[in-house]
Amino acid sequence: MRTKSLNMIGMTFGTMKMFKNWGKDIEPPERVTKEQVQEMIDAAIRKHNRNASIISMCVGWVVLALFAEGLLRLIGVIDPVFPWLKLTLN
Repeated sequence: MRTKSLNMIGMTFGTMKMFKNWGKDIEPPERVTKEQVQEMIDAAIRKHNRNASIISMCVGWVVLALFAEGLLRLIGVIDPVFPWLKLTLN
């Protein structure tokens, strides 16, 4: 009874009929040469360096702007953010 019900759903003794032709109609994958791998690595490194440079430039501009603003506030060119906080170079 059990084997009959397994045959009805496509299974015979725990193996499925669909695995009978497993891997026979599949073409082998395209091989990647060492030169192509090196080109992909070089392209990834170039992209990383470009993105890192852009991020570093933006962070540098922000740090420079904050430094200049703090210096100008310290010497009194710009009014202090908190007037009750008396920071001066006397």
